[in-house]
Amino acid sequence: MPPADQLRRKLTVRSHGRTLVLVKRAEESVEHVVQKAVLWARYLPAYPELRVEQRLPFPSRYKPDLYALDPTGQQPVFWGECGVTSREKMRELFRRHPATHFAFSRWGGDDPGFAALVDAALAGVRRRAPVELLGVPGEADGWVGDGRELRVPDGALECRVWAP
Repeated sequence: MPPADQLRRKLTVRSHGRTLVLVKRAEESVEHVVQKAVLWARYLPAYPELRVEQRLPFPSRYKPDLYALDPTGQQPVFWGECGVTSREKMRELFRRHPATHFAFSRWGGDDPGFAALVDAALAGVRRRAPVELLGVPGEADGWVGDGRELRVPDGALECRVWAP
């Protein structure tokens, strides 16, 4: 991926035989765009219908950065959030979607403060799917090869999992 100072408006990457084009919005950080690409590449094998920066097909107060729906198209089976997410938002999402696999990413690696927010949001909530927190290291913007192929190196992401 181009370094932060070179990404202007669009990032195109390939992974698992698919192509993703992300348009950077003016208010969006480069790190946020890179995190979306990294999560897409990581979870695409498990969720082949993964969508990025698209509205849910049903009313929702919140819009995920990435999501995949169940076969009926009525419930998310995967929900990805990149960057800042409030405890209140997490808590509502965890309660409303107990069977949804959630993945949160944070730029720069391990974030104990954010992990504490997840702990607080999960307190007393019954879940049937995991919640993950991924630390995306600053060098992630170098994980794209000449053919725009995005490869997330094994062990490169710090991952904490809250099992159901």
